[in-house]
Amino acid sequence: MPSVPAAQPAPGQRAIPSRTSEGAARSGAPEASIPAAPPARRRDLRETSFLVTCSAQQPATKGWRGVLSRMGLRIEPSREELAEREDVRMVSQHWPGPRTVAVVNRKGGANKTPTVVMLSAILARYGGGPVLAWDNNESQGTLGWRTEQGPHNSSVLDLVDSSGKLLSPESNAADLAHYVHHQAADKFDVLRSDEDDEGDHEVTAEEVDIAHRVASKYYRLIVMDSGNTSRSANWRRMIDHSNQLVVPVTAMEDRAEAARLTLQTLESRGEHEAKLARNAVVVVSESTDAGRGMTGEARKRAKIEAERIEEGFRPFVREVVRIPYDPALVNGLIRYAMLQPATQRAWLRAAAAVAKGF
Repeated sequence: MPSVPAAQPAPGQRAIPSRTSEGAARSGAPEASIPAAPPARRRDLRETSFLVTCSAQQPATKGWRGVLSRMGLRIEPSREELAEREDVRMVSQHWPGPRTVAVVNRKGGANKTPTVVMLSAILARYGGGPVLAWDNNESQGTLGWRTEQGPHNSSVLDLVDSSGKLLSPESNAADLAHYVHHQAADKFDVLRSDEDDEGDHEVTAEEVDIAHRVASKYYRLIVMDSGNTSRSANWRRMIDHSNQLVVPVTAMEDRAEAARLTLQTLESRGEHEAKLARNAVVVVSESTDAGRGMTGEARKRAKIEAERIEEGFRPFVREVVRIPYDPALVNGLIRYAMLQPATQRAWLRAAAAVAKGF
């Protein structure tokens, strides 16, 4: 095979032998060929970004760490403060589409109404979206007694009667002021049950459908109070519309047993109901029927009983949250600002647990 002549230098230039050629000539070894470097792959611009995805952590704002931070020292927040920030982040989210929470316990006096008020207040105060607290008792409930009344006496029946107008394209959110009762401090609205002492109307499943259609048009979050009859048509239809179940209970064994039976009933009814029961949040309050008259010893016993109930429910539901005794929840209007700091923190934890189910 004929050899390929080496490239000749241009006129006036001296040939410069390569190091490989010189080394091969000195050693008598044949000259090795040098492989060509592969061409560099041009990266796609979609594979990178110049944006910084992590943000600097806000320094501590609470306790002695917060004091030092305000003095100019950058102190990291405590584990407790980080947990609180995460709960705030959870309840402040906006979810695609409305979400409905059903607060249920077949036993009266289980703290259903205070639970509805506190969950609504926290979800509204932290910006989770327009929130409606709806008293879905089949006849006369107590949510209207524990919250502010607007400049009218409208109830869910009035809203149902005006549903055609409220569902029309011409209607707007301001029209709801004729039917709901706004809570000025806690920023949520209340839809009251029928409070006509002489009336005998019981809310039907169809009326729940209509009211829920209106509520879903104007509110992101709907928290529904309920009666004590899990067999009633409006109770069962409320469950059909629900995304999250909350079961409140006080530190009394009959309230806890009623809560257990409520969950058991739902588990036996169908796939949707069983899923709600398994994913439920149980809220255990360290309170009893003694109310403001609880002595120190009575509160100690209630705390021990609440701990027992809390541990008893834990294996059967998604989360259990315990609420300390607070006299501001016993009687009268319920307002978030009137609660003790420990109670506010506990309710924030409960609302975050509920929001995780959305």
